[in-house]
Amino acid sequence: MFEEMPARHLFGFLALAISVSIIAMFELSASDQMIEVVFQLVLYVFVPVLYFSYYFHKQKTSVKNVLFLHGLRRWVPVVAGLVCLSFMFSAGMLWFQMYILLPVAPWLVDFFTGSIPLPGNTLYAVFTLAIITVIGPIAEEFIFRGVLLKRIIAKTTMWSGVFISSLIFGMLHADIVGAFLFGVLSSLLFLRTGNLLVPILFHSLNNSVASYMMFVPGARPDWLYIINSAEVYSEAGPYATMLVCSAFAMLLAIWGLSRGLEKKLRDEQFTKLLESYNEPEKNELRDPL
Repeated sequence: MFEEMPARHLFGFLALAISVSIIAMFELSASDQMIEVVFQLVLYVFVPVLYFSYYFHKQKTSVKNVLFLHGLRRWVPVVAGLVCLSFMFSAGMLWFQMYILLPVAPWLVDFFTGSIPLPGNTLYAVFTLAIITVIGPIAEEFIFRGVLLKRIIAKTTMWSGVFISSLIFGMLHADIVGAFLFGVLSSLLFLRTGNLLVPILFHSLNNSVASYMMFVPGARPDWLYIINSAEVYSEAGPYATMLVCSAFAMLLAIWGLSRGLEKKLRDEQFTKLLESYNEPEKNELRDPL
């Protein structure tokens, strides 16, 4: 299904639609908030909905084939654990980045340690949170774990698809390393379950917790995040330990998911082999004497 959807058409359509929309907004002298709203709607709503609606209709298939509730419950604890692990790794990486930046760009460290207030406009704030926590994760999982991952796998190998799609996903985020590993985990979750709802849940829950910690003053736990620039060096030992341990745990999680995926693929190959072996016998039974 996804492997038959051309990724170049999707990204070309996105680039064209975003460019035209932004030019139109500038011509109309729209406000910065209006430009941002249009940009997000085109990127996460209009283009993905049109693209996937067209190809689902063309293939005569349904979104229910990749989004379903069956078997989801057993993956909820796994997703919750991965979100906690992802936050610990991200906090460790954030400390590492601040450790490097503090001597050369202390103002960036002050920015990282401060809370970001929600926009004053209530409707715009609700729209922003909806994009970050729900709409964005759905669109990004369809794009990166649906089309991009499956297309690359179809043209190369499974691990090439996981690596390349996750690398592109990481390069489009501020925390490149953390987003890359997040992409690897999301890819393996989708390949393991065949249910895009699992990585969507992972992505949405991760962004929801991140938004709460980002926008709500005092919501960041003191033990997880650097509160001020003085802690970058004074708390180096605990944060370095957390970074190393969480990185090791992330690799273990990737290894565990990959083992489960390999078992699933072996079982599918064995089932296909049995079906091909039994097919001649069925044909013989159908043939008249």
